[in-house]
Parts: sequence; C-alpha cells; structure tokens
Amino acid sequence: MNPDMEGLRSSFLIPHSALSFIIIPARYGSERLPAKPLANIQGMTMIERVYRQCERAEGIDEIYVATDHEAIMTEVKHFGGRAVMTSTNCASGTDRVAEAAKLLGLQAATIINVQGDEPLIDPKVLTALDLEMQSHPEVLVATPVTPLKRSEDLLNPNVVFAVKDRNNNALYFSRHPIPFLRTLGTEAVDKWPKQHLYFKHIGVYAYRAEILKQFVALGESTLERAERLEQLRLLEAGIPIRCVEVEYESVAVDTAEDVRRVESLLGNSTQ
Repeated sequence: MNPDMEGLRSSFLIPHSALSFIIIPARYGSERLPAKPLANIQGMTMIERVYRQCERAEGIDEIYVATDHEAIMTEVKHFGGRAVMTSTNCASGTDRVAEAAKLLGLQAATIINVQGDEPLIDPKVLTALDLEMQSHPEVLVATPVTPLKRSEDLLNPNVVFAVKDRNNNALYFSRHPIPFLRTLGTEAVDKWPKQHLYFKHIGVYAYRAEILKQFVALGESTLERAERLEQLRLLEAGIPIRCVEVEYESVAVDTAEDVRRVESLLGNSTQ
C-alpha cells in the first residue's frame, strides 16, 4: 500500500457513534421522463416513495433530498422531508450529493447516496451499508452487490458486474461480464452462471465525507469515461471500494413504462 493511501486510511479511524446521512439526488430534467422525481406512482410522488423507504433503514440519523428545482423542494417540504437546493450544473448524482454535503457542513460522517429514481429501494440494503461503514472504520467507500440470477443479464449492457477479491474489496466494475469464460464462449453464455458466481452491482454508495470531496476533485477518469461508470474513478485513483453482498434486484425508473412496472410490483407486493 502506498504511503498516501495508508495516511488516508488512518485519518478515517472513526468511532462507532459517527453520524450517518442519506442524501437523495433528484434532478428535475430528464429526457425520457420529464420531472421524473414528481412522477405519480399509485398516488405518491416517486421522490416521496424513495424518501419513505430510506426512513425505514436502521441506523440513519438524517435524510436529505438534494435537488436543482423549486418544485421538488416544495414537494419534499409538503410531505415533511428535508431538502437542500443545489446547482443545475452538477455533472452527476454524486456531484450533487457532494455539493449538498458541503452545504450542510457534513464532516466526520457516513454519507449514503441513494438514487432518486429507486422507489423500491430495500431499506435493508441501506442498513447493511451503514453497518459495514460503522463496523469497519478502515472502509472508505462501500457499495452493494447481489448474485446474478438470470443468465440473460450477462449480455445486457445496462447491467453492471462487480468482481471482488477475497476481502470483498472491488477489483473492477464492468458492463461486460467478468470473468470471460473462455472455455464456453459467448455462444454458451447461458451456461456461464453454472461455472462461476457472478455479482451484479447496485448503484448505491456509502462514503466517508472526505472521500466524497476527493471524488469531485479527481475529475473524470479514463476508465470511467470508457465504461460510463463513475465508481471506476475511485478504483483508478487507488481508493478501495468494499462490496457488501445483499439480496435485492434494483428497479430504477427512467420511462413511463418503468412507472407502470413499479406500480405492478407494488400491486403484487405482500408488504
């Protein structure tokens, strides 16, 4: 380990009582679903559904929505949530979370970034991330992964795969299934899961506050640009990411069809 990373690790040895915050980035503009955070899902806006799911997570001290639009701010206040106004120029959700954390003056804290288009986010996933951060002060960033269940996902570029080492730290994330099973080849990709356990990445992150600042300061990396995966910025800079295994299938909302799918899943839910 290089000296800089060793110093970075030692500076984050925090007590178990450190505060934990969830920040939900919610951008108003969306090409495929205008005003997406305000989309109505069975009588409740999507942003409220995300917020309510976050409220169910254990160990979280405060929850904030980070937005760029007054209409979203008004909606959050209407349902009794907390919100902070951020710039319209944020390049990504993580940049928006980082700006919100700065505006809120968050220092020695765990900050969990929950996307504002995940109305079915499982609170247990958020609890697991927070527990990992609180139980292991040396962990700088944590993110959930889940075992692959459908072989057809292997060739879906919208699915992100995680490869981790024996200590559950990420080796790499890719839109291509890794490892490539050379003996079978892509013509027998449906047989790959029988030969190797693949993990799908879920786009939720827990950061130490200082790492969030560093993420923004680093700027886009070459691997990040190639795969369009922002977590590669951290790996390329030598900042480790802890993978936390969970049982959850992400259901993000990007289109009106996705809204109908979520409504269908809610209708079939026994909760």
